[in-house]
Amino acid sequence: MTTTSSPQELLEPRASREPAPQDAPSGQTAGMPHTAPAMVDITIPVYNEERSLESCVRRLHRHLAENFPYTYSITLADNASTDSTLAIATELSREISGVRVLHLGMKGRGHALRTAWLASQSPIVAYMDVDLSTDLNALGTLVAPLVSGHSDLAVGTRLSRTSRVVRGPKREFISRSYNLLLRGFLAAHFSDAQCGFKAIRTDVARQLLPHTLDDAWFFDTELLVLAERCGLRVHEVPVDWTDDPDSKVDIRATAVADLRGMLRISRDLVNGRIPVAELRAAMARKPLADDGAAGRHRLVGQLLRFAMVGLASTLFYVLLFLAFRLVADAQWSNFAALLLSAVANTTVNRSFTFGRTGPAGAFRHQFLGLLVFAVGWVLTAGALWGIHAVGGPNRTVEVVAVVLANLMATLVKFLAFRLWIFRTPAGTIPTAISTTAARETGK
Repeated sequence: MTTTSSPQELLEPRASREPAPQDAPSGQTAGMPHTAPAMVDITIPVYNEERSLESCVRRLHRHLAENFPYTYSITLADNASTDSTLAIATELSREISGVRVLHLGMKGRGHALRTAWLASQSPIVAYMDVDLSTDLNALGTLVAPLVSGHSDLAVGTRLSRTSRVVRGPKREFISRSYNLLLRGFLAAHFSDAQCGFKAIRTDVARQLLPHTLDDAWFFDTELLVLAERCGLRVHEVPVDWTDDPDSKVDIRATAVADLRGMLRISRDLVNGRIPVAELRAAMARKPLADDGAAGRHRLVGQLLRFAMVGLASTLFYVLLFLAFRLVADAQWSNFAALLLSAVANTTVNRSFTFGRTGPAGAFRHQFLGLLVFAVGWVLTAGALWGIHAVGGPNRTVEVVAVVLANLMATLVKFLAFRLWIFRTPAGTIPTAISTTAARETGK
């Protein structure tokens, strides 16, 4: 049975309306009729999957009926397929208890998951790719921490030391490089953003999903980054994975779209489009203990992001210094260039490196940043005074002197930012730490 009049209307699962088939496993609660929504609603986004859909759905349903300890439903989210995928999905929903169909007029995995999850009445929603590349034995492990209340999201990871993965070196390299970029650029602490094997509590999904924009493959990353920034607990499950050689994913186009998505979500976090503070307050949980491993991860990430900002601001400073030097002497040029670059540096480090967003505290942070700027100004001014006292240096010598002095001031700036200006108040745990601590301490 399908629904085509409105993407928001999701049909009731067959298992809740009709008696279980006679060959249902004896004593198996998951395969028996139930009047309440299933505990777990598993969405499978599909687009032109006429060749593999039927075998995959039957295999998944058989596994759930025989092994899954919770009540379940399967939602086939058809993304505007142009082949016979919808007809096959419809026939499966008529034949197999617990299978339902959602027909959408627009392509995109993100759009399909957002629509299906927001419409679901189950307390937990999940998804997996139609090729079932992930070993299904990990499904119970994926859902269990959400059922128990231990975690808010659960994600499969192919990059754990205990995962067994069969895929080509090209895709392995791209995956690891992408997740490395996420760690450095967005301060992510999850290890595998794009693994097609995830679950989330529905109440959490309903608060996060309206703030996601991507309708395609970056949706996974966007959801996970937002969850971490809101202080939610993300549980990672090592999975065994066998790559589908017939996958329709365009690796190059997806990689470009992901990079654009990283830039967009960085901008959205900085300009306040995503109300992180309000979401964090609405979904606040008791802080988890900060352990040493989480602290080390956070320090390494901060150093990497601070270095990236430092390189950009140093280049900005040098360009400003050379521009001002055309109309002013070395000392005034240094002061003006350093002041402007310091304001920009504090602004970017505030959100990008230390995760402070929104207007609260922004003026105070800038004021304290100017005090740190004074240290850098003293060092660079002293360097310029020294080289001019020795003789009449050319422009290149001036630039080298102020850059070296700036590098010395950078260490002072980082320590001041971390230990004073952006120091986390006692008794609270930064978002990045809380998610990592939950995963590593198991508390």
